[in-house]
Amino acid sequence: MGVVTAVSRNEEYTFTKPVRESITLLAGLGVEGDVHQGVTVKHRSRVAQDPTQPNLRQVHLMHAELFDELRDKGFPVAPGEIGENITTRGIDLLGLPTGTVLHLGPDAVVEVTGLRNPCLQIDAFSKGLLKEVVGKGPDGELVRRAGIMSVVLVGGVVRPGDEIRVELPAEPHRPLEKV
Repeated sequence: MGVVTAVSRNEEYTFTKPVRESITLLAGLGVEGDVHQGVTVKHRSRVAQDPTQPNLRQVHLMHAELFDELRDKGFPVAPGEIGENITTRGIDLLGLPTGTVLHLGPDAVVEVTGLRNPCLQIDAFSKGLLKEVVGKGPDGELVRRAGIMSVVLVGGVVRPGDEIRVELPAEPHRPLEKV
């Protein structure tokens, strides 16, 4: 079982999201008051491609263990600073299969849709950080480590300290891909 360590949202298009005491997830929409809330895509590059695409990036989750690793490499990153809504600890987010259901606290439920595809804004935040969150695997494949994306199945309030319960989908499991 994992735990929520921080929650963040921003009503404006900025790279970082201020940490909050709580956030409210809205079924089918995302984080109440967040710029990426909605049924259809809100990320600027995706809106430019096709504004009618479904929003598979309603809630962005990032594991605090990545922040620990980045800090050790000289990149002090705090919750919300690279755009996530929910910071977690104790769950291998990147190892979850597509379709995993996460129960966040007493009420909220999200379904994992895929990997965040980090952009150049990460290097604008801290030069060299993009190479730390995107790299090459042993077979030369691209490895994305900047968190996962999800959609809200059941709304509810999420706070730091809330437990996270993982419900894996039926097998065969599909690995996460960028969304």
